[in-house]
Amino acid sequence: MTFMSNDASQAPADGAAGSDKIRCDACPVMCYIRPGATGACDRYANRDGELIRVDPHVLLERTLSHGGKIVPFQRVGDWDGKIVGQDKVFVTAIGAGTTYPDYKPAPFIVSSEIDGVDMVTVVTEGIFSYCGVKVKIDTDRYLGPEAATVRAQGEAVGLVITSEYGSQMLSLGGVHHLTGGTKKEGRVTCDVLMDLSNGKAVELAIDGGATVVVQAGKPPIVNGEPEERMRVGCGSATIGMFAKQWLGKVDEVVVVDDHITGVLSEHQAGKLLDIPETGIKMKGRRSTPGRYFQVAEPGTGWGGTNITDPLAILGPFDPRNARPGLRLLMVSTTGEHYAYFELDEALHPVEKPLPEALVLSVERIRENCEPALCTVLFMGGAGGSLRSGVTDNPVRLTRSVKDALTRVTSGGAPVYVWPGGGITFMVDVTEVPQGAFGYVPTPALVAPIEFTMRLSDYAALGGHMENVRPVTSLKDKAELLRRAPAVEAEPAAKTKTAAQP
Repeated sequence: MTFMSNDASQAPADGAAGSDKIRCDACPVMCYIRPGATGACDRYANRDGELIRVDPHVLLERTLSHGGKIVPFQRVGDWDGKIVGQDKVFVTAIGAGTTYPDYKPAPFIVSSEIDGVDMVTVVTEGIFSYCGVKVKIDTDRYLGPEAATVRAQGEAVGLVITSEYGSQMLSLGGVHHLTGGTKKEGRVTCDVLMDLSNGKAVELAIDGGATVVVQAGKPPIVNGEPEERMRVGCGSATIGMFAKQWLGKVDEVVVVDDHITGVLSEHQAGKLLDIPETGIKMKGRRSTPGRYFQVAEPGTGWGGTNITDPLAILGPFDPRNARPGLRLLMVSTTGEHYAYFELDEALHPVEKPLPEALVLSVERIRENCEPALCTVLFMGGAGGSLRSGVTDNPVRLTRSVKDALTRVTSGGAPVYVWPGGGITFMVDVTEVPQGAFGYVPTPALVAPIEFTMRLSDYAALGGHMENVRPVTSLKDKAELLRRAPAVEAEPAAKTKTAAQP
């Protein structure tokens, strides 16, 4: 990865107030910046009367997309002055700057030849008032009711949405929190979105629920307790996965889960294994044989319920099928909670140490649980005037994306483009180089976005052909700001993320 400054000529001063200040036109704030000072966004500065982009511009080595190692900028020897040593680099929008309002061409429109094909990449840092993040939190623990308000520093920044497959989901940001509330609400929302997108930890409080620390790619911390495991499945799924391993070792198994609690003897898996009835009585609402809803209230106890005593979800055993000595295992969907019981003469469960024969099955549940992580997806819409920085006929860019002629990336990372109107995209922030997201105090988030296509397609959609320049031209006007540390190798999971044309 190579870092370099933007070409200042791409963001010229648009006016001046007094003899020494220059006016920045990179966002609607339109700051007057004194010499040696930065604007309100800390992204642009006045250097000797010249408006410059402060953050370094990021190029990605093309070798990343092929699973190769990252090439250190200059590991040994003297620097020969070349920023771009060869043409196999991808020009990201990180640090490129903006042209808001986009009546001007994007900051960089760069051509290169890829496998014998003339390509062009248009890069710009978009200013997104209509943006947010979707957060997936791998935990069974109850975070709060659906539609509950999520707060940061006491300000509403989003809400709880529907949980999905053992994960709690949050939707944060959006134009109403950024611009529709108080000034503080907008500022805090913008800070939360930027910090989460840049991989920083943020503490969130949910009305009527828990406090959770969220950081992309890290385990969530719920009410001060770090989460370790994502559940292996619902209680019914767990029965199906491990029923054979319980056969002959225990008479009954209850897998406690907030959503679907499973009962082995009643479950289809138990029937196929000829497991006899045990007389067990479950509280809650029976859905289908061996599957129960609402055995308890949601919480942070067993299986995402509010119970700490698993027997609280059992009724009296039916003496027609139960017998003294009947063996019962109760376990949660993460294997974090478990208990073993045997019925006494009165058919009451008496807790006993977990038999050695069942230890492996509990450990197997834990083993099959994936690590609990937080996933943060930035979501924005590349509509409006942003497309004018790419073409003089913006709708053609939208059509080109829909027709898969133009590939959209964010900081070099692949994105998911939503069907339907506009160019609404989502990107996993862990796939984007760190520090890629910024802000402007309107408030709004600044995110990198690149459009890559054949040069001929770019011309056909009305691209700003007069502003196309070869990638090798970057070296002539670039200034080295700092060097990336020497990198010996990157994990494969990271190297795959660098999207290339």
